[in-house]
Amino acid sequence: MRHGDKVNNLGRKKAHRDALMMNLANALIEHKRIFTTLAKAKALRGYIEPMITKSKGDTTNNRRMVFADLRSKDSIKELFGVISTKVGDRPGGYTRIIKTGFRPGDAAEMAMIELVDFNEIYSQNKNTAKATEPKKRTRRAGGAKKKAEDTSVVDQTSAPETTEETTETAE
Repeated sequence: MRHGDKVNNLGRKKAHRDALMMNLANALIEHKRIFTTLAKAKALRGYIEPMITKSKGDTTNNRRMVFADLRSKDSIKELFGVISTKVGDRPGGYTRIIKTGFRPGDAAEMAMIELVDFNEIYSQNKNTAKATEPKKRTRRAGGAKKKAEDTSVVDQTSAPETTEETTETAE
């Protein structure tokens, strides 16, 4: 029985599962986006996100710990170089899983897993928004008070404009 076992075994023994995760992680680091089954994508997310977090602290020990899992010098260079600089300010959630439908052969549910900061479509919109507006800090308490103040300010500023317009139209 598998009571309390939270590991998705993916129908493989441990050594085979470790090799699969290593190969998927290397492919994701190299290509920034891969297509695989939904179960493998979810398992890969739990495997690669701690490695990306370790890459933010570029120390020899962190490199050795990640190399023990990836076993690829090229992936280590890419992870600790390009990827860690892009995700430096992100506190987590480095990957995105998007369902893409079903595979025709066996109807397996397919998904695309990608590194969030390397998607140009989403990142262009977010970067322009970040550049124009300062970062806002929100709290749940006190939201109604600010809304009431904002509406009163808008009402005061809009009232003189309407009176000026009516005087201009009367002349």
